[in-house]
Amino acid sequence: MSELRVEMLVIPAAEVGPENPLPPLKSGRDIHATGKPVPGIPEEMLRNMAYGRVSSVLPYTMQDRYTRDRAPRAFKVAVLENEFLRATFLLERGGRLWSLTHKSSGRELLDTNPVFQPANLALRNAWFSGGVEWNIGTTGHCPFTCSPIFAARLETPEGVPVLRMYEWERIRQVPFQIDVFLPDGSRVLFVSVRITNPHAETVPMYWWSNIAVPETARTRVLVPASEAYSFGYGGRGLARVSIPDVDGVDISYPTNIRRAADFFFHVPDGARPWVTALDEHGRGLIQTSTRRLKGRKLFLWGMGDGGRRWQTFLSQPGQAYIEIQAGLARTQLEHLPMPARTEWRWLEAYGLMAAEPDIVHGSDWSQATAHVGSRLESLLPDDRLMDAHAACAAWLDTPPAEVIQRGSGWGALEQVRRQREGRAAFCTPALSFDKTSLGGAQAPWVALLESDTFPAASPLEEPAGYVVAPAWRERLEAVARRDSGNWFLWMHLGVLRYHAGDRDGARDAWERSVAAEENPWAQRNLALLACEDGLVGEAVAHYSGAVALLPGYLPLLTESGRQLIDLGRGADWLALLDAQPDAVRTVGRVRLLEGRAALQTDELDRIPALFDGTLVVDDLREGERSLSDIWLAYHAQRISRDEGVPVDDALRERVRREHPVPDFLDFRMSGDK
Repeated sequence: MSELRVEMLVIPAAEVGPENPLPPLKSGRDIHATGKPVPGIPEEMLRNMAYGRVSSVLPYTMQDRYTRDRAPRAFKVAVLENEFLRATFLLERGGRLWSLTHKSSGRELLDTNPVFQPANLALRNAWFSGGVEWNIGTTGHCPFTCSPIFAARLETPEGVPVLRMYEWERIRQVPFQIDVFLPDGSRVLFVSVRITNPHAETVPMYWWSNIAVPETARTRVLVPASEAYSFGYGGRGLARVSIPDVDGVDISYPTNIRRAADFFFHVPDGARPWVTALDEHGRGLIQTSTRRLKGRKLFLWGMGDGGRRWQTFLSQPGQAYIEIQAGLARTQLEHLPMPARTEWRWLEAYGLMAAEPDIVHGSDWSQATAHVGSRLESLLPDDRLMDAHAACAAWLDTPPAEVIQRGSGWGALEQVRRQREGRAAFCTPALSFDKTSLGGAQAPWVALLESDTFPAASPLEEPAGYVVAPAWRERLEAVARRDSGNWFLWMHLGVLRYHAGDRDGARDAWERSVAAEENPWAQRNLALLACEDGLVGEAVAHYSGAVALLPGYLPLLTESGRQLIDLGRGADWLALLDAQPDAVRTVGRVRLLEGRAALQTDELDRIPALFDGTLVVDDLREGERSLSDIWLAYHAQRISRDEGVPVDDALRERVRREHPVPDFLDFRMSGDK
């Protein structure tokens, strides 16, 4: 009998840590960005790649204060189970489908990471590998991937238990709903997804279900396509290719490929979309869906030293995975225009594929894919999937019987705002954003709605809860005209103005904030403005002022290091660093920044300590080459100084030959050696 229950899962885990209160006014570089026309790429895809880009992840803040210190920790999980499958969901981590077990064989169909270890791969920094991740809003890993979301239970009219997970996505300002069910007798797990655009205008939309599966020497990825759009890291960009053989390499076997790579498969319009990763016995996970979810993808880290290092960094030695993915668009580089006041729905299904290994691993690609397609039709006929999708409509708006976990308070705040303004709710009663979920981050904004006030906070207390929607700016501007001495109000108003493109207004607000009461938060924002404008002296002064108010405060120290070094003022940052407590000076990112600044100031004696094997940068960014770069730059600069030769291409090539990057510093996704 189908069952839904809540349990605790205990695994070794690092803490995500508190959110970084410094508003991310600008996003970092997008390693997937493609800035020029690509031969063979349809015009519609190119338009979608240019459409819907966001300048920052505001109103979200960054989750970058985790470490690599792991200890046993209990996670709240929901478990759906019938006689064939058992599915486990991490409710406190974006509702990720963490495990899908085929009960009779005992086979785990997903890559289930034995540890929880955040790393810097997501929109808000923190991300972890394993399971099936739900990604909405904008290109990149979801804002909720390391946060709790709402979860509730209900039943279909037939009595089938349903796990409902949902949230209010704040960049696009849309609600999304994931209803998961596993009927009696079903050999597949069903995942029904609904996104609603409640606005009077079109919004850019994005969705990808990222499915981690084990990587073995004989894993083969099959998909009903003969072409793909390949993306190569390290500047190789996007290209249209025929599959499975690309430049003499059969890319359907991920272990054939040295470099990290993406392959976005071109499933023909009208064809049944699916993707699978099968082992040497022809067995593994298969995912299919209704036609709305037309994109399919393979991601792999590659067999180069950097890719292998990343696999270990995200888990532990011996644990390797690839991702097979499904999305709204052909590629993950695109946003699709979602019309006003519409909803998009689709149904996904996950189960065990058992196919003939001789055919799966045969040389005839068309035969292999046709065979798997036939086996899929036996496992889950396409018309049965369509019928199940249609049947969901009868209960999608049913209110939950019980909320088993609450997410953020931002959906509740939006409901309160709409009620105060006499506007319609943004969702049906299916989603319960009750006032119980409101917390400290929303408190000033509730006061703004209910009493036209904006309570000030202590200037050394970490701020929380940014908003950027125009309606909030209008309200706060009105209060600012009456409450001109409120540093906290002016600091937030500056963020709203900046996000709206009013940089001069933002500068004025932050200057008013500092004048009202000395505080490090507005000082930091002014420092970033000065960096953008190339006002080096002002940037140094503002960062120095902010750091002086909060000595030893890691978010400020590391950001000031990155910014000032990029401006060529490494000496100024080293002076700030030398006055900091030892506890922060030993942090990996701080040590790396010290090395970069020392290269800039020619203080090479500070650098060799970085290479003793103890340097670990907890928040190393996907695609970041800073560790290998500093190794190569140090040796080039040292040889240049010792031998009186210029640092040129000949010397750099000599360094690569005589001083290869050691494995513990090598995270290069391009497969370089």
